[in-house]
Amino acid sequence: MADQLEYLELSEAEGSAHKFYEVAVNDCLLTIRYGRIGDQGQRQEKSFPSHEQALAEAKKKISAKKKKGYENAVMGVRQKRAITRRATASSPSRSKPSPVIWRFETGAATFGIFVDETSVWAGTQAGRVFRLSHEGNVTHQFKLPDGVKCIVADDDWLYAGCDDGKVYDLSSKAPMVAYEIHESTDIYWLDIADGVLGVADANGKIVIINHDDESQWEKQSRGKSGWMVRCDELGVYHGHTGGITMYDWEDGTQIWHANTDGQVLFGWQEESHVYAATSADKVLQFTKRGEPGHTYVCDSTVYSCATAEDGKYVFAGDNSSSVYCFAEDGKRIWKLATRCGSALSMQYHRDRLYIVTSDGTLACLDVSDAAIEAAEAGTVPEAKTFTAPTEAAAAQVQSSVERVDNAGDKVVVECYQEGSKLRVRVVSAGYEAWNVQFPKNIREAGRRYVVDELRPSSRGNFYRAYGEIKRLDD
Repeated sequence: MADQLEYLELSEAEGSAHKFYEVAVNDCLLTIRYGRIGDQGQRQEKSFPSHEQALAEAKKKISAKKKKGYENAVMGVRQKRAITRRATASSPSRSKPSPVIWRFETGAATFGIFVDETSVWAGTQAGRVFRLSHEGNVTHQFKLPDGVKCIVADDDWLYAGCDDGKVYDLSSKAPMVAYEIHESTDIYWLDIADGVLGVADANGKIVIINHDDESQWEKQSRGKSGWMVRCDELGVYHGHTGGITMYDWEDGTQIWHANTDGQVLFGWQEESHVYAATSADKVLQFTKRGEPGHTYVCDSTVYSCATAEDGKYVFAGDNSSSVYCFAEDGKRIWKLATRCGSALSMQYHRDRLYIVTSDGTLACLDVSDAAIEAAEAGTVPEAKTFTAPTEAAAAQVQSSVERVDNAGDKVVVECYQEGSKLRVRVVSAGYEAWNVQFPKNIREAGRRYVVDELRPSSRGNFYRAYGEIKRLDD
């Protein structure tokens, strides 16, 4: 019979923290369950040589949580809160309608979007991820356990950051867990560069996590609500209520800070500039040395922004269901109505602007000169409308992989225990003695796996598994 030690909660009336932490000991087994109040949360188990040692470790865990503000509570008294924290109020625009080519109705408010040469991706607050063609047809879909905050690309890898504190790799047929962020971090936005993860949270903290899911450093910025984090080879750009702060990759040293008018609600970067969408009705441009550039003035709070061709055009979406286009020097070229809610995120690709909105629409807008000229004259195309398919065909999170008894010409890696960590290293000849970035939820100590390819990171101290992964039973 389990000795129930404590059930704790941390719930801030004015903040976003609304979490529980439950500890139980059954003989020599310590069980910890944690997550958002009202959810099942995540479970961890650890065996100890004796019941007394398990109890001692449980008391240490409880003491540490209480120091962070957790208090004893009765399960079920506090109710679950809605996950979405950024305001998504949207009022209709009085502008002329924009030239929408097609709309895809996802069924829930949608924050995550990514566009490349072959596909358009969208992730919803219901945890659904859709991959579509550029003409609006669904080619694949995933179902994740919680709401999708953002979708980000890192070279040939694609990731979705979710409200359950995990980052999922979407690069295979089914999603797998790439990073497990500490449960005390309330994710607002994230970005990944060369396998290293930057996470911005509700309290204005920026956390950098390496390829093996270990925190390198964390810093408290000058504001809260970090809705912007962008990473490149130079550093990390963190946008929050107090402005934008740039940090050094290696140790988190502040390189520069710039004040902004209002809260930063979204961020974008190009090779030489970063852009901040703000609650003060503006998009602000800064060089990557922190020097202020052009200002792009909208008529309402700006929820999102994007650029074309390294800043040749700057696009913005406000909370009044309008989208804007500016010339590089800040001159407004046009403002048009989305006709499908306010754009919470956007991306430009080859004369098209893709937006995901507060009413759950993924829309493709024709922003070529000819289409905009026609729209301003009152002529827009008749938009095609697509609806989300049922979840029956959605790929679920993968916790096991196909088995093979021969590696063939593939690369062999093995999982090994190092202290409390499960790590992965290369077995095949011809590689450096580096660890391998590998999905978290399929690791098993002593098990060997076959991967299509290993690619060295540009940092030169670890490999990244690419392609299909299979379990080797030899």
